[in-house]
Amino acid sequence: MRKFLVILDDSRECLNAMRFAAMRAASTNAGVTILSIIPPDEFNHWIGVADLMREEARERIEVHFEVFAKWMRDRQGINPDLVIREGEAIPEILDLIKEDPSIGVLVLGAGTGKAGPGPLVAAMTKQAGSLPIPMTIVPGDMSKERLEEIT
Repeated sequence: MRKFLVILDDSRECLNAMRFAAMRAASTNAGVTILSIIPPDEFNHWIGVADLMREEARERIEVHFEVFAKWMRDRQGINPDLVIREGEAIPEILDLIKEDPSIGVLVLGAGTGKAGPGPLVAAMTKQAGSLPIPMTIVPGDMSKERLEEIT
């Protein structure tokens, strides 16, 4: 089964990317993999403290994931997978795409502020020419109604 890969982070635009991935997956009989990446710089502490912080980060991610997963299950009939990785975002995304041949589309949400689409979108668009799969960038301020129309 083909899967949509979407990135779970704390950005506002993440919500529209999640919605789009779930709605497209539901309408194309596909799945959704949600990737959350813990940056390595969060754990530059003593080993015991770093382990505790790592566990807390994973718990936060799992709680955040469950909110999206419940909506996907209840509204779209999609049961998403969660992948949690530690490292730099771009290499982790590319590694997961290489490791999982069922991932067919990368879905990212674009920020709407003056700072531009966001660092992840900016970095991934530089990689777009060499990606082994298509990438869909969802505007962060697109309405739910418009998302429903296009999916």
